[in-house]
Amino acid sequence: MASKETQQLDNIIAGHRAMLLGGGAVMAALAIPSRASAAVSVTTYTDADILNFALNLEYLEANFYYLAAFGTNISVANSASSSAGAAVLGISGTGTQGNVSVKANPQVPFTDPRTKSYAIETAIEEGKHVNFLRKALGSAAVAQSNIDLVNSFNGLAAVVGIGSFDPFASDANFLIGAYIFEDVGVTAYSGAAPLITTTPQGKIYLQAAAGILAVEAYHAGLIRSAINVLDPSGTLGYIGYTAQISALRASLAKAVAPANPGPLDTNPDDTPLTPGTTAVSLAGGANVTSTTIANADLTNVISFARTTTQILNIVTAGGAATSGAKATGGFFPTGVNGTFA
Repeated sequence: MASKETQQLDNIIAGHRAMLLGGGAVMAALAIPSRASAAVSVTTYTDADILNFALNLEYLEANFYYLAAFGTNISVANSASSSAGAAVLGISGTGTQGNVSVKANPQVPFTDPRTKSYAIETAIEEGKHVNFLRKALGSAAVAQSNIDLVNSFNGLAAVVGIGSFDPFASDANFLIGAYIFEDVGVTAYSGAAPLITTTPQGKIYLQAAAGILAVEAYHAGLIRSAINVLDPSGTLGYIGYTAQISALRASLAKAVAPANPGPLDTNPDDTPLTPGTTAVSLAGGANVTSTTIANADLTNVISFARTTTQILNIVTAGGAATSGAKATGGFFPTGVNGTFA
């Protein structure tokens, strides 16, 4: 008999199915290292197909945070991961099991205890997401495919004009690297929300989906807040990096510009951190400027939404540009495992 947790997950999967089928037009691959640039054409998807797509993405995020926080990948324990209580995660399953490409000694040399604390907490949470999905799928779970955390970041950095980029080099670099991932998860769950039914059972599932979206938004908001504290006026360049990354994500997703764009709507489905120009006098006489913590449309402040095809285009650096073949590139140099690839 299915558990309540599994039943909730099943309905979320059903909502994601529509996302996979509604990808829409996507742009040709950008100048980021990639191989074949295409998305497999499949007429129908099972619940396991959808869930395995999500598992591929959780493998990616969990490995990024494990490596940053502990210096090891999700399948190998070391003293740092063990002392933090981080689980050793399974990566076997259907499809071709791959490796994680990363520099030697990737553990971030954190100097800010707040940033280190965030990295550890998120690593553990993303690991639990991997375990949750693998348990729900059982023997149908896909294996972790090849994940590139070296060339993918350098290629992305080259496109946005940053030069070579190592997300494991410092606190600031880690925050920029995390910025690349976090908003993507929020837009994925936002896109799924309207696809869930309004039946009594559907409302239970919607509550579960909203809970997951909330956690993703907590992560994204914290990352944006931390970057703003680091570079509130934009003089250090990190605020500018977020603008370039947001623009690239919007381009890869081939989002449509709003009919009546506002001052921060140059990116149609992705709003970067933008320092305000108006000083506000607070009690005590301090002056501060506003910024953009919520990545949402400016009219109603509602989260942006992306289809799963758009998200696949982001993580494969435009690899889902042509139907009929496997999408590869970016963070997944040989593609993801599973039917939707």
